[in-house]
Amino acid sequence: MEAWQFDKKRYIWLSLLVLVLCSNFLIYRSPLSIMVLPEEMGWVILGTLIDLAIVVPLLMAVIYKKNFSVKRFIIWMAGGLILARFIIPAKYFEPFAAISYIGIAIEGLLVLSELALLFMFLRYLPAIIRQVRMSDDSLLFSFPTAVEEKVRKHPIVHIVASEFLMFYYAFMSWKKRPPKGEKYFTLHKNSSIVAFQIMIIHAIIIETIGIHWWLHDQSKLLSILLLILNIYSIIFFLGDLQAVRLNPLKMTDNYLYLSLGLAKKMVLSLDDIESITIDQKQLEKKIDKKTTIEFIARDFETVHPNMILELKNPCRATLFLGFQKTYSKVALRLDHPDTFYKMLKEKASQAK
Repeated sequence: MEAWQFDKKRYIWLSLLVLVLCSNFLIYRSPLSIMVLPEEMGWVILGTLIDLAIVVPLLMAVIYKKNFSVKRFIIWMAGGLILARFIIPAKYFEPFAAISYIGIAIEGLLVLSELALLFMFLRYLPAIIRQVRMSDDSLLFSFPTAVEEKVRKHPIVHIVASEFLMFYYAFMSWKKRPPKGEKYFTLHKNSSIVAFQIMIIHAIIIETIGIHWWLHDQSKLLSILLLILNIYSIIFFLGDLQAVRLNPLKMTDNYLYLSLGLAKKMVLSLDDIESITIDQKQLEKKIDKKTTIEFIARDFETVHPNMILELKNPCRATLFLGFQKTYSKVALRLDHPDTFYKMLKEKASQAK
């Protein structure tokens, strides 16, 4: 009931946001604009600027309050000033044109600050590579950690690091062999994930060949954008497939290193495990994806986890493009669940 009330409130704020944007657009761009707009437009335009630069950012702050920051609010304000330039006809907006340039200048400064972080990343790349080579962890875990230590925690840095890993696994990892030993447990060998990924890659290639040439005659720009998107998708699926193959679950004396391709990974302390659910009836229940992260390889048929780890406190996981989220449960499906469960119980008891 509380979740429904929360969603209901959010939908109300979203409706208000859409109402503000649509009303300002219709004032200037509808067939009735000539009859509605007064001769003195100054106050009307000023009201639109206040709506787009203040009211809209405030509504966005309420809707996305969990991810709110002063920087984002400034970006929304600057974006509102730029948006006003496109909504308000040029003949009305001309006296206020300087205001839109303020928004463009703010956005430009923010872009420059993001570029500075990228240059910093390139500057420290040799040191990052040296640290990765000295680490006992796989590149999937050691590279983002080294980037955070040498550069800083920032969304653009996380995205660049994720893209680097994607290209590495797609093009530079084919001679690598998966690690083996009693502390490694595979998640994919008893599933159809490899066939599934290859099928998707083939489908994208066929779709690219079939649609690209037809679309090229209709719109060259759209055909080029679609081609770039399809090439990127193929590179991602190749890298994801290699990341699955080369990064089995790893259990040390104190930690679990969990990953399933490029899309999700997690370092879990054994001390954080409260209990392990292995009851089949419980495992076949629908998983709440808001609280549970799944490390279950794709399959052509419906599969259920072998076990669910209940955590003492929500723990952080890294998702696609470096975005992070906390979970209180971890669902696992392994190729050798019995061996893993036995070792996990022993390690967890020793850790305590």
